[in-house]
Amino acid sequence: MTASPERPAAATLLVGVDLGLPHFDAELEELGQLAQTAGMEPVARVTAKRKAPDAALFVGKGKADEIKQLAEETGASEILFDQSLSPAQQRNLERHMGLPVNDRTLLILEIFAQRARSHDGKLQVELARLQYLSTRLVRRWSHLERQTGGAGVRGGPGEKQIELDRRMIDDAIKRTRERLAKVKKQRATQRRQRERRETFTISLVGYTNAGKSTLFNALVKARAYAANQLFATLDTTTRQLYLQDEEGASGGTGRSVSLSDTVGFIRDLPHGLIDAFQATLQEAADADLLLHVVDAANPHYPEQMAEVQRVLHEIGAGDVPQLVVFNKTDALDPAGRPRRLVDLFEVEGRQVPRVFASSLTGDGLSELRRELVRIVAAARPAAEADTAAPTSS
Repeated sequence: MTASPERPAAATLLVGVDLGLPHFDAELEELGQLAQTAGMEPVARVTAKRKAPDAALFVGKGKADEIKQLAEETGASEILFDQSLSPAQQRNLERHMGLPVNDRTLLILEIFAQRARSHDGKLQVELARLQYLSTRLVRRWSHLERQTGGAGVRGGPGEKQIELDRRMIDDAIKRTRERLAKVKKQRATQRRQRERRETFTISLVGYTNAGKSTLFNALVKARAYAANQLFATLDTTTRQLYLQDEEGASGGTGRSVSLSDTVGFIRDLPHGLIDAFQATLQEAADADLLLHVVDAANPHYPEQMAEVQRVLHEIGAGDVPQLVVFNKTDALDPAGRPRRLVDLFEVEGRQVPRVFASSLTGDGLSELRRELVRIVAAARPAAEADTAAPTSS
């Protein structure tokens, strides 16, 4: 599924099924972006509408025949579904189509595997992939056949290959979880050290490609990788951000805070990834403030914000105070740009501060810093802020 630099991108047929859910992507735009991020080349798109998935072929036999014919006409070498498939559905579809069939879950796992750079990030991805594979051992491959007992073995036939594979994967999952537990312990130690230093912690969260890393770089003058693509960065990066009020030049107060850039969220993020990335996402759950970055130019931003909120609740960060940043205002039509850069915005029935900004042009960043100064000052006594010394970014 992963394309190598020496090999052309796999021609992929995209399939989406409208099951009546409000977030159905009729144009399969996001799936196409994910496929391109993973090194694929979408050659055709097919959508279907069903009240419920077909138990055997997910789309039903008639639609499966149509997809098979289109794949032959377009020269597709792989079929990619926008929804998660059960192991049996995936196996049946592959037999019916005569082509590899994968789903959105595996696609996201593949992208994460390509992008993870840190040791703990790679461990987290590996755990999620192993958990996914453990559910696919349902005689999908031809080698999963009963083996006969070896020489000198008394009794009937030996273990099934599927049982050996499952045991190997279970062992690998156990080892990976143990290694991740050590990483989680190390992160907890680092957090306790920050708490002892009474460092105010801020985590950037948001839907993937909302511009979190670009905003992070603009605020702390870092060089974290940022690109106009989904899941450009996966590993948490933390830097010190020095905040000074507007009277700083004439004796005002200032303090350093800890700013972390975390992995972006996406619709239908596999639960295995949420579990596996618990150590990384814990940065958000333990933060004093969340900077919820929103792509203001994306017409689907309300659905994206709702998905971010859902994941935040799932990782225990639903009650952490938020400041919403409507990013990418430079991409808005001039007539649609806000007159005020700072206002209040409702998030799950709560009024939270909102700042309109552009990480690329710098518009609104001064207002964002002022809001951060106000929030930090309200959270900590002013006298405590006087003791904080500037820390270079």
